[in-house]
Order: sequence, then structure tokens, then C-alpha cells
Amino acid sequence: MSLLIPEAVAQDGAPQQGDPMITLLMFGGLFVFMWFFIIRPQRKRQKEHKALVDSLAKGAEVVMTSGMLGKITAVDDEYVVVKCADNVELSFQKVAVHAVLPKGTIKGINQA
Repeated sequence: MSLLIPEAVAQDGAPQQGDPMITLLMFGGLFVFMWFFIIRPQRKRQKEHKALVDSLAKGAEVVMTSGMLGKITAVDDEYVVVKCADNVELSFQKVAVHAVLPKGTIKGINQA
């Protein structure tokens, strides 16, 4: 007799297994959950960002992922040239553009 570990009662030697259909339903439910709450929203954001990058044009005022504001002065296949101050132009990859601002936003911020 063990004082710390209770002895097994009526053990038949083989572990009991549940219904395999329940297991399949659980895996299916997990996949559906991941699809609607993780994969689908991420794909939607990727499509929106690709549309934004494809629509970049000269003269657009943008916010970069670093938080820098600027006006696009040139657009290439993979890069944009952004004017962020007088006589200061920087080259960035197109994917580094976070958002396009309405016209006149930068001028309004500089005056404030």
C-alpha cells in the first residue's frame, strides 16, 4: 500500500480512445477559427497595401513606416524618391510607404 500514490482500480491495460470524428471536428473547427480570425484579415491588409503601393504617383504626400512625412518627387518600379525638406530627397522602397495623405496635409502641419 502506498500512502502518496493511489493504486489504479479496474484498469484493463489498454488506454481508452475517444471518437475519431470528434477529433476531426475539433481540428476542422480550429482551422476555420484560424482562417477567419488570422489568415483572412491578413490577406485583406496585404491586398489593400498592394493597391496603395501600386497607386503611388508623383506629387502624393505620404507617411513612411518610420513616421516620416514627405512628398513623392519620382516613382520607379521598386523605389520612390521622397522630398522631406528643402534640398533633401531620400529614396525608399515602395513597400515602406504606410499611407497616402490628403493634399496640403504637410503644409498644414508645418504651419501649426
